[in-house]
Amino acid sequence: MTTLSPSTAYLSSGRTGQPPRFADLIRSEWIKTRSLRSTWWTIALIGLFVIGSAAVAATANNNLADGHSGQQPPAFQPFTAFPATGYMMLMVVAGAMGALGAVSEYGNGMIRTTTVAVPARGTLVLAKAVTTAGLWAAAGTVISLGSFLTSQAILDAEHAGVPLTHPGVPRALAASALLAPLCALVGLGLGFLLRHGAATMIASTFVLLILPTLFSTSTRWSATVNHSTLMAAWNRLVQNWGPSPDSLAFMPTVPGSWLVYALWPPVTLALAVVLVRRRDV
Repeated sequence: MTTLSPSTAYLSSGRTGQPPRFADLIRSEWIKTRSLRSTWWTIALIGLFVIGSAAVAATANNNLADGHSGQQPPAFQPFTAFPATGYMMLMVVAGAMGALGAVSEYGNGMIRTTTVAVPARGTLVLAKAVTTAGLWAAAGTVISLGSFLTSQAILDAEHAGVPLTHPGVPRALAASALLAPLCALVGLGLGFLLRHGAATMIASTFVLLILPTLFSTSTRWSATVNHSTLMAAWNRLVQNWGPSPDSLAFMPTVPGSWLVYALWPPVTLALAVVLVRRRDV
C-alpha cells in the first residue's frame, strides 16, 4: 500500500516554498499510520487477547470462589482485572509496532526522501513520537477499560465485582492505559537507535520483559535495577497492597514507579534524536 512521505503530504497541503510545520509532519505520520491495515488489525487482536485474558482470569476466580459473604465490601483483585499474561503480550506488541515506525523507513529507503524533505531530523523523531503516543494511548485506554469492565462483570456473578471508584482502581486503570504508549515509544526510540528490524525486536523484548527477570529483589542494588524497568513499575502501580513487614525482598514505591514511567520514553527518544542527527541515513 502506498503511503505519504512528509514531502508528499507537505506538497499536497499547498505549502510549497516553505519548510514543513510540525503539524504537517504529524499529519504525514498519521496518514502513514492509518493507511496500513495491519495497524488496526494488530491493535484489535491484541485488545481482544488482553480483554480475553481478563475474562479467563475472572472466570477462574469465580470457579474457585465460594461466594462473597456480604459482611464486608469485596476487595479489588488487580491481577484478575489486569492479568500479567495479557499485559506482557501487550508490551511486546506495542514495543514492536513502535519500533516498526522507525525501522520500516530505513528498510524501504523512504528515510532518504523523508530527511531531504525534513532536514531537522530531531523534529521528525518527535513527530513520530507524538503520533505513536496518541495512537497507543487511545488503544491502551480502551483496552484497560475493557479489561476492567469485563472482569468485573464476570466477578459480579459471585458478588465480587467492584466499581471504577473503588480504592486502587483508578491508579491501576491509569497505569495499564499508559503502559501501551510507553512501550511503543521505547520501541520507537530503539528503532532509531538500532535501525534494524530483527535487532530492534530482540532489544525491545529484552528491555521490556527479560531484563526485570535478571535482577532479583533480594538485594538493594539488584532490586534498584529491577525497579527501574517498566514491567516492575506497572506491577507496583497495579497492585493495591504495600510491602509486607516481614518480607526479605525490596519493593518499589508508588512515586518511584511513576517516575520510571515518566523517564523511560524521553530518555530513549533523546538518545535517538542525538544519534539520528549525527549519523548518515
